[in-house]
Amino acid sequence: MQLEEILKSVELFDGLTAEDVKAVAAVCQAHEFEAGETIAEQGSPGAEMFIIEAGFVEVAVQSPDNNRRVIVNLGSGQTVGEMSLMDQGPRSATVRAISSPTRVQAIRQADFEALCERNTRIGYVVMRNVAADLSFRLRQRLMSDKRG
Repeated sequence: MQLEEILKSVELFDGLTAEDVKAVAAVCQAHEFEAGETIAEQGSPGAEMFIIEAGFVEVAVQSPDNNRRVIVNLGSGQTVGEMSLMDQGPRSATVRAISSPTRVQAIRQADFEALCERNTRIGYVVMRNVAADLSFRLRQRLMSDKRG
């Protein structure tokens, strides 16, 4: 599948035009990993987000008492590290490839910011989608806290 087709399936880019998607594809950088390789390390500065193009990754967190817990496994068309587009704060989890090869497309925060300055519509749509996703996650968390 071509990169633009994958980007069209990514929720973060829902609502972008074909021309917008082409502009996003232009700032993507391909990386390939083997099973077990670390893509992003918990606690390290987040300077880019990743779109899984092929293969699978695991997202895991390490607690202060050194317990490791897998949060989710992700595959083609899914994203990780979106918060890095907003800020360059520390990564909240470690992302590792769990299949060989795993191919990801990285979008650096600086490149995305420059793209949004050139095309504010892309920035608006992506930020709206991020806000909707965060609202959904927060609402789900609050509702599950009330039940438990």
